[in-house]
Amino acid sequence: MDNPLIESLGRAIEASPTDVPLRLHLARLLLDAGSTDEAIALCGAALQLDPQNADARGLIAEALAPRPGNASTLSGAEPGTGIPTVEPGDATVPADRAQDGSAFDWSAAEDQVGHLAPPMFVEGAPTGSPVDAFDAERPSVTLADVGGMAAVKTRLEAAFLAPLRNPELRAVYGKSLGGGLLMYGPPGCGKTFIARAVAGELEATFLSVSASDVLSRWLGDAEANIHEVFQQARRCAPCVLFFDEFDALGQRRSDARHSALRTMINQLLVELDGVEYSNEGVYVLAATNQVWDVDPALRRPGRLDRTVLVLPPDSEAREAIFRTHLRGRPVAGADLGELARRTDGFSGADIAYVCEVASERALLDSVTSGVVRYIAMTDLLAAVAEIRPSTGPWLSTARNWVEFGDDDGTSAELKAFLKRSKRL
Repeated sequence: MDNPLIESLGRAIEASPTDVPLRLHLARLLLDAGSTDEAIALCGAALQLDPQNADARGLIAEALAPRPGNASTLSGAEPGTGIPTVEPGDATVPADRAQDGSAFDWSAAEDQVGHLAPPMFVEGAPTGSPVDAFDAERPSVTLADVGGMAAVKTRLEAAFLAPLRNPELRAVYGKSLGGGLLMYGPPGCGKTFIARAVAGELEATFLSVSASDVLSRWLGDAEANIHEVFQQARRCAPCVLFFDEFDALGQRRSDARHSALRTMINQLLVELDGVEYSNEGVYVLAATNQVWDVDPALRRPGRLDRTVLVLPPDSEAREAIFRTHLRGRPVAGADLGELARRTDGFSGADIAYVCEVASERALLDSVTSGVVRYIAMTDLLAAVAEIRPSTGPWLSTARNWVEFGDDDGTSAELKAFLKRSKRL
């Protein structure tokens, strides 16, 4: 448009984009010049800055008013407002608009100018099923994919899986389905993987929650998050609800320095009890490295009343872990049985790291020599010699707990293991 004033005002708006009166002044000039679309876009931007601006609303109404001779139900405008009025007796105007005297169709206006200026307010999504705040999945792994660990599998089968699979026998023996199961042991020993495998075994949804998903700096948010976790699990039933780092969520209330932590644990107790909402089809599993820090109330009957000790993988499990982490890598001459024998006390995470270090050695040698070679047994043995088991500090702490802590029956299995391994 060849109009120096309009061009100057356009440059002024670029320099001061939040100046609403300047935008409306330019919109008036554009409207008078016949540039209706540009004027509407400017008014829309002005309304985004000042939603209650009457001048901007009036200019938009004037821009959308029908021109003389154009057939429309809107035939005039009230003086000084630019808002069209309705001719009396016009049968095409809805009754509710005729009663309140408003003839301007704002919905139609939004449709006409939506491509020029985005609407300030939109309608929410239709109310239906609630939006899930946490990610859920359907695991494909089962306990058959867990190498070794026969004692853990047997305990899971007796305490958890067999009653679920055999409702008739459960009724005969009066076995209750209430309560959950708490896994504890050194870090990196596969507690999370076992929980996923249990969900796969049950063909149930798997919902994993950690402390970072629940805890909040705002008062009351943690309790609301815990409630929402259980509500989502109930909607997804059958569902395995898995709490990782459970000692961070369910620490002893006597050790909690802040009252907010105590109220959060109280909320967790309410949800586990299923007082207000049924937990039918929700199977609660939890994992912790520090079972001695979990509030005793959380482990009472009907809650997390069964415990399973997940120890460092046995020889069969270590061999399976080596096979998994070496799969897809160029390996030659690796004796997995010998590697399993040499890594007694290693966690699954330690073994994964051994494979990484061995791969790095072979890669560096290939770069140096210029000849690509396989990962050899010597690389794996060198990595085993370099890495120390990460389970040592945990076992030392656990030994102190067994010797000097309160014995509520939980430590019996751990005590037997420490004696077998000559750590006690």
